Amino acid sequence: MVHRRLVVAGTGSGVGKTTLTIGLMAAFKKKGYTVQGFKCGPDYIDPTYHTAVTGRVSRNIDSWMLPHDTVEEIVKRNSEDADISIIEGVMGFYDGKSPLDNRGTTAEISVLTNSPVLLVVNCASMARSAAAIVKGFQMMWEEPNIVSVIANNVGSEGHYKLVKKAIEQECGIPVVGYVKRNESLSIPERHLGLVPSIERGELHSYFHELGDLISETVDLEALYTLAETEVLDVENPKLVAKDPVVKIAVARDKAFNFYYEENLELLKANGAEIVEFSPLNGESVPSNVQGLYIGGGFPEEFANELSLQEQVKESFKDAIGSGMPTLAECGGFMFLADSIETTNGEIHKMVGVVPGRVKMQKKRAALGYREIRGSEGNYLLEGGLEAKGHEFHYSTFEGDEEFTPAYETKGMRGVKKEGYMKGNLLAGYTHFHFGSCPQMVEKWITKCEGHKG
Repeated sequence: MVHRRLVVAGTGSGVGKTTLTIGLMAAFKKKGYTVQGFKCGPDYIDPTYHTAVTGRVSRNIDSWMLPHDTVEEIVKRNSEDADISIIEGVMGFYDGKSPLDNRGTTAEISVLTNSPVLLVVNCASMARSAAAIVKGFQMMWEEPNIVSVIANNVGSEGHYKLVKKAIEQECGIPVVGYVKRNESLSIPERHLGLVPSIERGELHSYFHELGDLISETVDLEALYTLAETEVLDVENPKLVAKDPVVKIAVARDKAFNFYYEENLELLKANGAEIVEFSPLNGESVPSNVQGLYIGGGFPEEFANELSLQEQVKESFKDAIGSGMPTLAECGGFMFLADSIETTNGEIHKMVGVVPGRVKMQKKRAALGYREIRGSEGNYLLEGGLEAKGHEFHYSTFEGDEEFTPAYETKGMRGVKKEGYMKGNLLAGYTHFHFGSCPQMVEKWITKCEGHKG
């Protein structure tokens, strides 16, 4: 049986992977194909665009955070009823955990999933030199299957033809199309990257225009053929929701929307019913729940609105004060602090169960993968369990008193104590991928069952 998968890879960050990925998804969907999106790496924002344009939830796949068979399983499970799966890469094709190997790279994921690769090259101000770039990517590692190239940022059709001739002669693979320089189709950015589609409102006109543009200058049928590959040889889908034994409230709205879909599915597979609510829209922690999950997002962008939700904030205090097992990641951690100070110096009162202040800054405070151990008493990671995750934020936290950190995290700059732990509250800047340590989900459910009792 033939499946179709295509990795959209870039020679580096900023070459147009996301815009081209969204355009291809829109163009294939317009032709009547069912398209499934995936995103390499820990990014939360690009998948919101994939989901919005395809109508199917995009999935994160990460070959450093997750076991390799889990990556394959996620792709197989979510691709089975799709005509074509489009996997957006992260950074440059060979950029990952370390500059010395391929761990966590788009290249590694393309090999793991046996997916053909479409290489996006920024061809501004070059012609034959573009072939040298492609040749280098071909020679760096022989296992990835680079099947075609798209020339981005060309000045004209004539410019594209020069690039195409050079690459096809020297590299032996087709250049299937191009995109002209067109600033009007760029996606707005801010301090954490692309604005989540959830904040953008209606995007149909943008997708329509981008899909039309790609259809005009890219040979979609050639790409559809080049994407042909074999069905992944992994076990049948593992994540099957079972009858719920507890309910876990999940804060989800414009302020809190950074969740790996597999995290939620692992909770369901272990007996949790997910109850979503919106703190930003005045919804308190639901009654009759036994656990609370507050993901990351942009609470600083909505700090004033959140500060005015007194009843909502009290509901968080009451739930956490009752001993409800609670996990707060990054934006959720910030929300639970005493206050958030924005970059313009305004201070907004938050929930106040974490004794300290969050201060936004214009310079990035932390970025990178994390290996995570629990502090003594951390019920999610007790027994020496280790998980993997990611940290990315522009704020700093200053505690008002001595407290027990929730985690010990290891990154490229060494080991540090991180987060806040008290009772059944675990909060910190670190984002977990539960797939890196499924046992932590089992322990959370058990803890919630105890709270229910």
